[in-house]
Amino acid sequence: MTKARLTSIGLGVAAAALALLAAFVITSLVLLAAGDPVGDVWGQLLAWPEMRNWANIINNASVLYLSALAVAVGFRMNLFNIGVDGQYRVAAFTAAVVAGEAWLPGYLNTALAIVCAMAVGAIWAGIAGLLRAARGVSEVISTIMLNFIATGLVAYLLRQVSVREEGSNEIGTREIPEGSRIGGIPFGDYEIYGFIVIAAIAGFAFWFVLNRTRFGFDLRATGRSTTAAVASGIDVRRMTVAALMISGAIAGLVGLPILFGDSYTYGSTFQSGLGFAGIAIALLGRNNPIGIAFGAVLFAYLDEQSNPLQILVGVSPDIVAITQGVIVLTVVISYELVRRYGVRLEQREVARVLASSRTDKPKEVSA
Repeated sequence: MTKARLTSIGLGVAAAALALLAAFVITSLVLLAAGDPVGDVWGQLLAWPEMRNWANIINNASVLYLSALAVAVGFRMNLFNIGVDGQYRVAAFTAAVVAGEAWLPGYLNTALAIVCAMAVGAIWAGIAGLLRAARGVSEVISTIMLNFIATGLVAYLLRQVSVREEGSNEIGTREIPEGSRIGGIPFGDYEIYGFIVIAAIAGFAFWFVLNRTRFGFDLRATGRSTTAAVASGIDVRRMTVAALMISGAIAGLVGLPILFGDSYTYGSTFQSGLGFAGIAIALLGRNNPIGIAFGAVLFAYLDEQSNPLQILVGVSPDIVAITQGVIVLTVVISYELVRRYGVRLEQREVARVLASSRTDKPKEVSA
């Protein structure tokens, strides 16, 4: 491994450590200002989880990982896809309806539902892509609007196809047949979502496409400089639509670990808010699949450890939301500080090499 590569890795680790330390200090100051017991709060948050809690953390992290991957695709092209929340809602609802109808046997039915979910997510995100490419509409505005439309549309369609249990106020789609469910992976006495395998495949595909294909190079080049991309012959409009559709396709997977591994139906109580957490985790992980994985586990860990705060410590679990927000802000700031420091190191190294080459240059011998 080259010295430059080692330096880059070291700076990345230093930035993450600096961000976490700053988040720890700022959160502690907030707790002190509120009159809460700082030691007891951190004692609960940093306590080693039990096996049951670890299973919950891994399950939650797999969902958050997919959400962050969807956001990261847009980030790599300078597109801000805030619509993951709406995209996964329409996709999860579609998958639940398709799987519940059981048009195909067993896992063929599962595969069909997954493909339909990704297609619907891609189409829903593609609306924002077309608006951006054809009319110059900001994807931030259009995806926010599409989130509200998706919520209303799914609520309407759910009432049309729902199956209501007798004596219950909850409504939901037809339950997925047992043969089409994705079984869990044994984890001690508990199980984790089998869908985590698909999440890992999605992460590898993200890395491979963006770093080992021509399409990925064009996408990254367009994100860094639209002018340079146009000069290189890249169709920026096509890349905009394609990037948002890929982001939407990944967003279509977000709700499926829960759907196929836990709830087996889409209803009024289906978990919400998964798309917005992905934005923070993508920023925390610097749009890198490995970094995103660590960020997803960290957020899932904090969420799980915050559950008993109200009972054991008497502190609202909302302090974790503050901690997560502070982590994102400090990560952005610390990475920028470390990046500037890295640039200065590179400049010094270049200056040293140039100075060395001048002194080592042989002098001309006079006649």
